[in-house]
Amino acid sequence: MTSSPWPLRDVTLKVLDLPWQTAFYQEFGFRLLEHSAGSASLSAGDGFFLTLRHLPNGEPRPERTAGLYHFAILLPDRAALGSFLRHASGHRWNFVGAADHLVSEALYFSDPEENGIEVYADRPRGSWEWSGGHITMATLPLDLRELSRSAGPQWNTFPKATRLGHMHLTVRDLDASQSFYELLGLRLTANWGHFRFLSWDGYHHHIALNLLAGHRPAPVTPGISGLDSFSICRDSVTSLLADPNGIALLPSSASA
Repeated sequence: MTSSPWPLRDVTLKVLDLPWQTAFYQEFGFRLLEHSAGSASLSAGDGFFLTLRHLPNGEPRPERTAGLYHFAILLPDRAALGSFLRHASGHRWNFVGAADHLVSEALYFSDPEENGIEVYADRPRGSWEWSGGHITMATLPLDLRELSRSAGPQWNTFPKATRLGHMHLTVRDLDASQSFYELLGLRLTANWGHFRFLSWDGYHHHIALNLLAGHRPAPVTPGISGLDSFSICRDSVTSLLADPNGIALLPSSASA
């Protein structure tokens, strides 16, 4: 275990329709902190802060581009995930799947502008299996009925202990992106060919990388909607950086 603070905290999305996106995230369970004509700030619990920034005259993200695959909201336990599942079943959101990853159980959604969202809960760390420094993960069917039966109290909003669990990015070059994030102190925990997973502090992964847009897709650019930036709380990030895909990385003083 480590005394280091959790490394991820803030995400900023460039959005085309700010009122629509703000309303969606409030319905999803985020708390609105402040808003203006050009942006909205929201939170999921005390550990994840989401900024929606209006992109005037922006364009939707084309298919063959780098950027966000999903951001992942980490709930404190399985009971909370079961409660969220029951909450989600009463809404007409774009539910895109569910999976048992052995180390975690996950639900997947897309927001109205096709930004991916994962909501998940970890299994106890004592049940994770490591071999040669690599974590054993999989993508298996998840029994949603059984998960629903594990639900805790009726869902109201994200619990205080909610965190930004990980960022999953579609990248231009796996080797270049892996090398960049390793320079920030992450280490490779799993290599699935076109998917790679990296973490700090013995977690299963804080950053996932994939080549699902093909080799050398277009980088993130200012006039395209989607991921703008995310923050990292580590000594290796003390000023604004950009990864090889044009994604901004901001220093964070998160203590959660």
